[in-house]
Amino acid sequence: MVTPARKWLGFVTAVWVQAISGNNYTFSNYSDAIKTLMGLTQLQLNNLSVAKDVGKAFGIIAGIVSDKVPTSVMLLIGSIEGLVGYGAQWLVVSKTVAPLPYWQMCVFLCMGGNSTTWMNTAVLVTCMRNFRRNRGPVSGILKGYVGLSTAIFTDISRALFSNNPSYFLFMLSVVPAVVCLAAMFFLHEVVEEEEEAQQQKQEKNDYFRIFEIIAVVVAVYLLIYDLLGRDILPKAFTAGLLLLLVAPLGLPIYLIFSNYKNSPTSDEETQLIHEDTEKRFEEKDKIIVRRNDRSPELGEDHSLLEVVKTSEFWVVFISFLCAVGTGLTVQNNMGQMGLAMGYADVSLFVSLISIFGFFGRIGSGFISEHFIRIAAIPRPFWNATSQILMSVGYIIMAIAMPGSLYIGSVIVGLCYGIRLAVTVPTLSELFGLKYFGLMYNIIILNLPLGSFLFSGLLAGYLYDAEATETADGGNTCVGSHCYRLVFIIMAVTSLVGCVLDILLTIKTKPLYKKICASKNETRILK
Repeated sequence: MVTPARKWLGFVTAVWVQAISGNNYTFSNYSDAIKTLMGLTQLQLNNLSVAKDVGKAFGIIAGIVSDKVPTSVMLLIGSIEGLVGYGAQWLVVSKTVAPLPYWQMCVFLCMGGNSTTWMNTAVLVTCMRNFRRNRGPVSGILKGYVGLSTAIFTDISRALFSNNPSYFLFMLSVVPAVVCLAAMFFLHEVVEEEEEAQQQKQEKNDYFRIFEIIAVVVAVYLLIYDLLGRDILPKAFTAGLLLLLVAPLGLPIYLIFSNYKNSPTSDEETQLIHEDTEKRFEEKDKIIVRRNDRSPELGEDHSLLEVVKTSEFWVVFISFLCAVGTGLTVQNNMGQMGLAMGYADVSLFVSLISIFGFFGRIGSGFISEHFIRIAAIPRPFWNATSQILMSVGYIIMAIAMPGSLYIGSVIVGLCYGIRLAVTVPTLSELFGLKYFGLMYNIIILNLPLGSFLFSGLLAGYLYDAEATETADGGNTCVGSHCYRLVFIIMAVTSLVGCVLDILLTIKTKPLYKKICASKNETRILK
């Protein structure tokens, strides 16, 4: 297969993997079934969700081995682990086996959460290296589909299985495994010597626009279905959704046929390409030698030890914790939040968070890239903006006015998506791509840490303090007071994150001026 088509076919399969790898955010869809079946308190249930997120902490292993094993091996590990982790939960919820001991459920939820770290690391590391000059769009598109995956699973489950939690968990265990096994054959890192000579010519923004347009159509399609009542022609809806997910495959097919029509490169042109590539590698080697004589600057490749010594890394780490920790609390507790506010079915709120999380991810990827090119605006600026808006969302939910849960779901989903999509390319731009897989998974440690602090401790204890005991040994709380203090504390936390992002924006302005100049110079040469 011709190289450009192979690279874009890999990107298509990466999109498919991301479209099914957001299963970690679907806990609210079946948490109430687990709570009832096992007779858990809210604190115990929240700690199960923390165990799910703790699986992300073991993503460090995926980061370490991402440079040592092929992409296919990482996808295989992720698929097997997800099959076992979610498969065990399915056996319990479907009553195929008796409820497992609490600690065993924690282990299986941890495995399910960890499975996505292998998938996400494999996809992000491979694609960020294959499309080095388009990191914003790549991150936005891939993270966007992760955001949509919750809505994809939720809406298909409602359309075909009436939101049966047993069937839902069966999908979470089987579908990702099948998709990852298929992606193993197509998603590979393109060898730089082979690709670098054509990189400037082939990485056309028009191609990324195609992916973005298709993704937006998928999101609007899901949103319309949700708003129309979600009971209209369920099988037709599912078929239409699957066709939209397959649609990106048209681009690599087009490239295959268009490249076969073109005449092959002459021997003389091939020789010139090889000579030019060798010269560029010689220049890179000289730069590396010079860099070994001093500590790396922002924008150059950092080792892990060099990364953790920088103040910029810890600013990113803590501000990311403020965003994802509070955002995860809403996602993990949406089932109980909805019930407290009088909603028997919370799947719509789960879908809203997912869909608007997509808009945040894909929009911020494109917008942050655009404003780097035209005005050298650092990516952290958009993180700061999202933190302010997220704080407003929490205040609205604390006030508990009519429709506040709808508004809050939209705002939290949007801002959570922005944060995830913008932080990924920011890391690579500040500290390089050499150890990107490991750095990504260190930042992702904030997911279990934030889940423990805000969901497990804060929300769990404060909910139980307001709840009353039920006959089955669990507890419940009804009313806006159940989570009011939780929302207020999370609003203040978001403002702290905003201040940190503003500081990082100021500090990285010189770096982004260089990146802006580099991107514009490349565009002029084209």
